[in-house]
Amino acid sequence: MNKRFMTLIGLVLTLAMLLAACGGGSGSEPTEGADPGEDAAETGDSEAAGEADVILRLAHSGSETHQYHIAAVNFKEEIEEKSNGAIAVEIFSGSVLGSEGEAVEQILDGTLDMTTVSADSSFANTVPEMNVFGIPYLFENLDHVYRTLDGEVGTELLELSDQKGMKALGYWEVGERHVTNDSKEIKTPEDMNGLNIRVQPAPVWEAHMRALGASPTPVAFNELYSALDQGVVDGQENPLNTIYSMKFDEVQKYVSLTAHTYSPAIVVMSERAWEGLTPEQQQLIEEAVEAAKLYQREELAAMNDEILAHFEENGVTVTTDIDFDAFREATKEVRDVLSSQVPAELIEKIENN
Repeated sequence: MNKRFMTLIGLVLTLAMLLAACGGGSGSEPTEGADPGEDAAETGDSEAAGEADVILRLAHSGSETHQYHIAAVNFKEEIEEKSNGAIAVEIFSGSVLGSEGEAVEQILDGTLDMTTVSADSSFANTVPEMNVFGIPYLFENLDHVYRTLDGEVGTELLELSDQKGMKALGYWEVGERHVTNDSKEIKTPEDMNGLNIRVQPAPVWEAHMRALGASPTPVAFNELYSALDQGVVDGQENPLNTIYSMKFDEVQKYVSLTAHTYSPAIVVMSERAWEGLTPEQQQLIEEAVEAAKLYQREELAAMNDEILAHFEENGVTVTTDIDFDAFREATKEVRDVLSSQVPAELIEKIENN
């Protein structure tokens, strides 16, 4: 009897340890297809968090060298310093808490404190006006982009986001988007003909690729590396830092600097988290988001030449002689797809900014 009793005790203890191992952490399992060869990570300082009055969980879909993470880490440093440790930030990268669309849903239902996502991707399903950033060649250059985001139009779009049940804090950067593929150089719209290109899940992107003769295929960002590697899609379009940080150059041998659109990363907080802060803490959060914006812009600008050099050193063909006039002409009707979602006045404001 004692032997049977001891065996039973051993089984109970083993089961308890297994349950403990499965029950810790955030309650969400890592999303398949996060940054290849790199575990999705939480960079929160547990010691700092333990001493803080407020702990904010910030999730994003990028790797630890992605634009999102560059800004998020700077934001964490800024707010923890400005608040003298009263506010701590735990960062979850690589879609460990879900895709961008899932992160937005979690913000809306209050189960996630903060996220930063591409404004013109799945976020535009909640705030349709953000589709404006999917209009090809709407901006003349980065100075035009920054005047828009930092001015009246940018503020109006943040206010529209506030009306959807969240607190919009500002814009970080995803960047100017370029086309990559694994079969040929892209110099003219005709070169896009027949290519199967991954697009963000929004009608404007599907219309954009069809206008160029390509076949648009929506693929979740955290599944994109695998889709490229396995030939599910021939190519994709993203900013240089995204291509580099997510290692797409390992499975794409042609990068064409088409600069066809610019994507801002909107920074949002759940209403529950925002309303749980004092007015003084809210101001510190806004200041830290702004500081991270400026820091990230400077960092990304400095990195571009290094990234292009890295591509060329690793056998990637970088094409710069793009027929921009031909691309503009081929895609000029894409904005018509957005007529029911993006007011004509908004487009006009941006063009005249």
